[in-house]
Amino acid sequence: APSPMPNIPFNLILVPQGAEYKAISRALRQINVTLPVIPIPVGVNSVKAFLDNLSAFPEIVNHPQSKILLMGVCGSLSPRYQVGDVVIYHNCIYHQDDNILIESCDVELITWLQDKLKNQANIVQSLTSDRVVSTATEKQILQQKYNTDVVDMEGFAVLQNLKKSGFSVAMLRVISDNSHHNIPDLSQSIDTQGNIKPLPLAIAMLKQPIAAARLISGALQALKVLQKITTIIFV
Repeated sequence: APSPMPNIPFNLILVPQGAEYKAISRALRQINVTLPVIPIPVGVNSVKAFLDNLSAFPEIVNHPQSKILLMGVCGSLSPRYQVGDVVIYHNCIYHQDDNILIESCDVELITWLQDKLKNQANIVQSLTSDRVVSTATEKQILQQKYNTDVVDMEGFAVLQNLKKSGFSVAMLRVISDNSHHNIPDLSQSIDTQGNIKPLPLAIAMLKQPIAAARLISGALQALKVLQKITTIIFV
């Protein structure tokens, strides 16, 4: 699908399914922009499997020059970035077996987002993790080990897969949890298809009520910013 307005470079938005997808869709409806938004599963392997089936998405396949924006929330690994901060990814780092792999986002699209958002967003290095990083200690270790600012569970898989198919990709996320507090251990709450399992999620939250309350309030704040930033980008 062509961009709704000539000055918007993106043909398509990818967003982790659930609350993030709803926030973006709501924002686009508010400003009356018709851009395809595709919900993706949570987690590296689920995303790989999902994107291997690109033929299911004519809006991507029929536009070989597609420029794709991944949006969503992420966790901070650095005290510099707090809940509600908007970040534009420079690249994604992923540790696979004994190799540290790096994929970079499209420079022109990064520049376009920066211009559009003026000083409302920071450029960051991100780490893609294949599990939920829940303790402050682990976040600090990852930050030092990989020199990264934020962590998510999809970025690298999306970049690697779409770039090898010839697409240009940019990534913009909002921080939903900071680097110096723990969040509940959600490792049992995501199934192999990348869906959230409600019961294990509820149990994890009940086990750590203070961390859970912080996670929920951070997520709500980040989603509000995500919705607002979407209306700024696409107006």
